[in-house]
Amino acid sequence: MEFRVLGPVEVRRDGRRVAFSGAKLHTVLAALLVAREEVISDDRLCRLLWGWAPPATVSAQLYTYVSRLRKILGDDVLIDRRPPGYAMSIGNATLDLSEFEKLAISGREALIAEDFEKAGELLRGALARWNGLPFANATEYLADAEAPRLTEARAVTLEHRIAADLALGRHEQITGELTGLVAEFPLRERIRCQLMTALCRSGRQADAIHLYHHGRAVLADELGVNPGEELQATYRALLEGTLDRRPRPASAVRPGSRREVSARPAVTPAMLPPDTVDFTGREPELDLLCRALAPDAQGSGRPRRVLVTGMAGLGKTALAVHAAHRCQRHFPDGQLYADLRAPDGTPRHPTGVLRGLLRALGPADDVPATEDQDQLVRLYRERTRGRQLLIVLDNASGAAQLGPLLPNTPEPAVLVTGRTALPTVAGAHTVALAPLPPGDSLELLSAAAGPARVASAPGAATAIVEHCAGLPLALRIVGTRIAARPHCAPDRLARRLADPVTRLRELHSGDLDVHSSLLPSWRALDPEVRAVFPALAALGPRPFPAADAAMSLGLPETEAERLLEALADAALLEVSGADEWGQPCYLFHPLVRLFALSLGEGTAPGPGAAARTEHNRRLTHRP
Repeated sequence: MEFRVLGPVEVRRDGRRVAFSGAKLHTVLAALLVAREEVISDDRLCRLLWGWAPPATVSAQLYTYVSRLRKILGDDVLIDRRPPGYAMSIGNATLDLSEFEKLAISGREALIAEDFEKAGELLRGALARWNGLPFANATEYLADAEAPRLTEARAVTLEHRIAADLALGRHEQITGELTGLVAEFPLRERIRCQLMTALCRSGRQADAIHLYHHGRAVLADELGVNPGEELQATYRALLEGTLDRRPRPASAVRPGSRREVSARPAVTPAMLPPDTVDFTGREPELDLLCRALAPDAQGSGRPRRVLVTGMAGLGKTALAVHAAHRCQRHFPDGQLYADLRAPDGTPRHPTGVLRGLLRALGPADDVPATEDQDQLVRLYRERTRGRQLLIVLDNASGAAQLGPLLPNTPEPAVLVTGRTALPTVAGAHTVALAPLPPGDSLELLSAAAGPARVASAPGAATAIVEHCAGLPLALRIVGTRIAARPHCAPDRLARRLADPVTRLRELHSGDLDVHSSLLPSWRALDPEVRAVFPALAALGPRPFPAADAAMSLGLPETEAERLLEALADAALLEVSGADEWGQPCYLFHPLVRLFALSLGEGTAPGPGAAARTEHNRRLTHRP
């Protein structure tokens, strides 16, 4: 059996296409294939199928799609239910994506070894696996999530294949192809360099010079940046008459020799998630992050480590990713990204994270299949040493998890997000996020819902902003719901949010959910801290000192203060000034307080359990 995703999603048995229809069914199959036998959660499947507007019968429809796939694929393929989702094993079947990646890696290694004939053959074989736009017959949500990564891999493989052809003196044969590729990828500077080289070798220096100036104008217009070092160096060599006019001789290099190791070019990873198109606010914090990440932000020899902290839902990841995209020009050796939290909210072990980062740094085949963390750390630090990399480590839980992931040289910069301060990265560049002010909140709501929808109901928009209390996650959820219901007035949603008892239930859309985003922080608490959390919320919405908490809990003041500090460390409580005796006061974010009041006796109900008792209603309105 043969599976294809590099084009329309297809299944072929004995060379014949297996007939099945429907974008949703193709999406489920493609998502399971791309997961490579790892679990893909129900929430992610839901997002890939319906975006942010799922139907009420999500679970039943997912079950139906999986059942249909099992029937179509038969016993050769195993689809397991593994909470929180599904995983698929294709057995002896083939997947065009896996074959493409294997051939691309082998071709790159042959290129490094200067075996250009073999490299060209392997890389052409890899590119032959493509049959159009990835996931062409699946949903747009899947294509938006997965296709950019695969398209980038194809473009890099094209660059490698062209490098092999240039090394073999085939510049005249590929000039036409390169001209088309520059038109297709106008911002890829390496392809432009390759066409300049081919033109120069063909005696067309004037065309090569024009091509450089055109590229400089495109980069300025589209991105507001100057050409990178490689393009500038190619142009200087062209003007000086030193640009390579002839193919390099294919000298023999013994595998594993010193020359081969030294000639091996570093893989340039590009792992950043897509930037948030409608990113709003946070200009002071963004400016601080960009200055801290810039190469001259630290004195010589000092590592660049920046930490973004804050409670769940404040947009730490969005800010970090936006800053990373803005600072890409400072990191020509690439950008790494790792989410340090598993889909169920638990911290990921550093060993698994290290393997993923090492595969991105390449070659993937050189990553040892070992559980020896020290060995993986040594290889990781070897591959990051001396390289201008940006490493984004998202949702860090503590120093023990983070320590093995930090490079030991100053060249790579590290940007970390977490819900509390981390001694490993704390220092001059720690950015603690606060809730958005009303103006920025309204702007974010407008960006998510559509300016016209918000402008048509200014009173409702003001009320929504107040109920969301500056939490970007809540504002994005409400905006998404408004945008998904063009015939539903924002006033109705504003009225539903006005009731504190049902507010958390309303702050839910697809896999975006305020209640669920707070659960990992609550679950990570020590049992004694979890036990007092709802009782502390009953103290009301105003700041309170440890003495009030001690009286409410029936504990000594020092013990109450210890529990309060533990909640503050978990970003579930804020330190808000001091009382008249100089003692620190503590404050619940309004939505965190509703979350605390929603918790039962030692349990955490799901997102739909926001309808509370009248007692909780009275507590919520307590002055």
